[in-house]
Amino acid sequence: MKWLLPSPVLSVALFLLWILLMQSLSAGTLVLGAILAIFWPAVTAKLRPAPVRLRRPLVMAHLFGRVLLEMLWSNVEVAWAILTRRSRDIRSGFVHVPLELRDPNGLAALAMIVTFTPGTAWAQLSADNRVLLLHVLAIQNEADLVALIKRRYESPLKEIFE
Repeated sequence: MKWLLPSPVLSVALFLLWILLMQSLSAGTLVLGAILAIFWPAVTAKLRPAPVRLRRPLVMAHLFGRVLLEMLWSNVEVAWAILTRRSRDIRSGFVHVPLELRDPNGLAALAMIVTFTPGTAWAQLSADNRVLLLHVLAIQNEADLVALIKRRYESPLKEIFE
């Protein structure tokens, strides 16, 4: 049975997402959603780096809320910088962020968080998984940015995944 539903939570999430996207509860939508929810996790099971063991649901909820708010705020900051400053006045570049997080799923979550946040993009992870190269649209203080990423994102992800 594990081969049919390697990740039940993912299957349920895909099924619900399918229903939301289709905006219908017709029999055809439900059947196709169920087929896709079973098919895709089974086909992609080998692509996942390691089994996910989530811990600390309250930390997850807090992190989710924080990321959501910071994404919204970052949209405003990026838009403001682009609309009110000349491009030569915006100091963008790459920042090296030393990492303590080792879990591949935690690293994937960190990649999504920094990439979904406007103004930052995950550029590269060192071969030993110890240093993240992050591109930042507007760098004000590199040390503060590194400390913020470690405190707000890496620390909770370590609690959740390790």
